[in-house]
Amino acid sequence: MKLKFANRMSYIKASEIREILKVTEQEDVISFAGGLPAPELFPIDEINQMTQIVLKEAGTKALQYTTTEGYSPLREWIAKRMNERLGTSFDKDNILITHGSQQGLDLSGKVFLDDGDIVLCESPTYLAAISAFKSYGCNFVEIPTDEEGMNMTVLEDVVNNTPKVKLIYVIPTFQNPTGKTWSLERRKKLAELSARYDIPVIEDNPYGELRFEGESLPSIKSFDKVGNILCAGSFSKIFCPGFRIGWIAGDKDIIRKYVLVKQGTDLQCNTIAQMTIAEYLKRYDIDKHIGKIVEVYRKRRDIAMECIECYFPDNIRYTYPQGGLFTWIELPEEISAREVLKKCIERKIAFVPGGSFYPAEHKENTLRLNYSNMPEERIIKGLQIMGEVLQAHINPSE
Repeated sequence: MKLKFANRMSYIKASEIREILKVTEQEDVISFAGGLPAPELFPIDEINQMTQIVLKEAGTKALQYTTTEGYSPLREWIAKRMNERLGTSFDKDNILITHGSQQGLDLSGKVFLDDGDIVLCESPTYLAAISAFKSYGCNFVEIPTDEEGMNMTVLEDVVNNTPKVKLIYVIPTFQNPTGKTWSLERRKKLAELSARYDIPVIEDNPYGELRFEGESLPSIKSFDKVGNILCAGSFSKIFCPGFRIGWIAGDKDIIRKYVLVKQGTDLQCNTIAQMTIAEYLKRYDIDKHIGKIVEVYRKRRDIAMECIECYFPDNIRYTYPQGGLFTWIELPEEISAREVLKKCIERKIAFVPGGSFYPAEHKENTLRLNYSNMPEERIIKGLQIMGEVLQAHINPSE
């Protein structure tokens, strides 16, 4: 084939997670790979009921085009929820409905990034954010993290010594892939640095409501004095991912630019999905539903932690998340998680090697485990087998 493709196609690679998920479609595979919610918690009966109500009461509207910005009652609910939970001060015009928070990341690339621009991110960071931004020809500089989040001293030094820094991308609460949560001080400091150096921040928060213990923290946006910080959110983890409804929130002048680029992408998000979610939120207690999710995920997190402690080699390190969907494993430096995955796949166990979560460093002795999707008995069985594989790989003489 002699077709000439756009230069950006050379930047775009297949998602490692999506490739692994093809393997996990086999029912006998125990998967810790994708960030999948537990399907048994989807409110199927309620959604069916709400869809019928929407079609009966507003069918012509639900099946028609709507505005690019999205369904107004849903945007109003999101703004109110963020103000109550995250300390923001939004109204509906601060909110753009997107196809999941992932589209918010892609639109951010369209709005902010040119070829050769620099994106600063946590090390490691969300794999699909790397893919979204990289398609616009940017480069990445990873900022090291510890148990309190991104190292602000290193961040400021990089900003001062790196030309063309255009965007900072962070997941401060139950981070993907590590499960870590930023301290209040780091959140305040990032807002301060963003204002001082006029660099926009994308604060991604798809997991924040899935807290198992500890106190919720205000968003980085709540400390934003100049309007540089945007928030991405989603119904995927607190309701269901199949609707693909999320949002990007921020300063109204910036959101208007997002609306313009979204008009050239898909015109609008699914009208009936937006209206169905809005109807559910009006008639049901979403906090009660989230409480059920948290109860199940907390139990699965606890079981996963116990299994890792019991079955995995002593010379690995792992995070203990206070919420969200993931824990992060660090193997001895000489061990490749990709080689471990090959052995695990042979025994019908899947996870995601950590190298792809590093846009520059590619630390191959790391891996991400999801604990939300598998039932408890499969978590126990899968992590016991995975522990056996790791023991044989790391400590073969024992």
